[in-house]
Amino acid sequence: MLEVPLSLYVHIPWCIKKCPYCDFNSHELRSPLPEDQYIDALIADLQQQANIVSGREIVSIFFGGGTPSLFSAKNIQRLLISIEAHLSLASDAEITIEANPGTFDQQNFAGFRNAGVNRISIGVQSFSNDQLKELGRIHDAQTAIDAITAAKSAGFENINIDLMYALPKQTTQQAADDVEQAIKLDPTHISYYQLTIEPNTRFYQHPPNLPNSESSWDMQQHGVALLAQHGFQQYEVSAYAKNEFTCIHNTNYWQFGDYLGIGAGAHQKLSHVTSGEILRSDKPKHPQQYMQQALKQEPLATPRVLQQDDLVFEFLLNALRLKQGFNRQQFEQRTGLMYELLTTQLQHLCEEGLLLVETDRVQFSENGYRFLDELLQRVLPESA
Repeated sequence: MLEVPLSLYVHIPWCIKKCPYCDFNSHELRSPLPEDQYIDALIADLQQQANIVSGREIVSIFFGGGTPSLFSAKNIQRLLISIEAHLSLASDAEITIEANPGTFDQQNFAGFRNAGVNRISIGVQSFSNDQLKELGRIHDAQTAIDAITAAKSAGFENINIDLMYALPKQTTQQAADDVEQAIKLDPTHISYYQLTIEPNTRFYQHPPNLPNSESSWDMQQHGVALLAQHGFQQYEVSAYAKNEFTCIHNTNYWQFGDYLGIGAGAHQKLSHVTSGEILRSDKPKHPQQYMQQALKQEPLATPRVLQQDDLVFEFLLNALRLKQGFNRQQFEQRTGLMYELLTTQLQHLCEEGLLLVETDRVQFSENGYRFLDELLQRVLPESA
């Protein structure tokens, strides 16, 4: 198996307030933030794994959460220095930090940039104060605008804005207003995704009044058209970028690349270059347990080998989210499997005009892309 790109994900699990739609491993901050101790644990976690990827270059780093911007620039810098000491970091590596507008600080933003972070992702979700209240966000519209302006003033040239649509009682015009406001702020990337109700969330227990599927589709289509008019091209289900500003880190996920994961509940996937095995593992979810084990240098995860059905399942689930899909070489390189394994599973969708296979590239047609989630269920292995 040829070597595949390698990224690093860093999970910082705390937030000021848990949003009612969030099913991530995040924890409301109810006591002083154990920032120094957690950074120590992340470094210990990193040291445990550095030899596993020795000689491989890290193409991207992503600080996700939770709310990573709760941490000080000083500690983010301390971790980045340790990463560079233990791993081989590409000179042009994309380094992203997620920020909540309700926690932004001009000095901290400048500190992140000076520490080497070169991309910031700001979780706006909506520019409507009423919608923000419905979503349980801790910021208002003006605070979101101020945060984006502050990121630019701090020297960030690569800025993503997270926006959601199909929000409680939202109209198509209101969704369009959000997109137009985001465009006015001139980011390089916009993540525009539909609010979905996930298990183990407050919205799942107490469902809000959401737009129907036809209205949601109208919002999505109208948003796509507005974004395209202003130079944002869709390259994944919910990702829109200006030229040369696609997210390297997330694209590596979607193309079934490798990634290390450090932090409470962090997942990772690594390909063994010699054996061809692909291993997955995840760290303890609870921050306190994670810190205790990491600082005692106890093993944090037990890797498991992905079997053939798992590999096909995971590859298709990710790669078919991309507008350009994938080609034969990518499938064989990233999974170590023969492309012919897919032939039967994909043929019926080709015959229905939902999937296109041209010059060795596989991607959903425009009509197929509309029903992506439903169609993915049809191409995935029955045992998945």
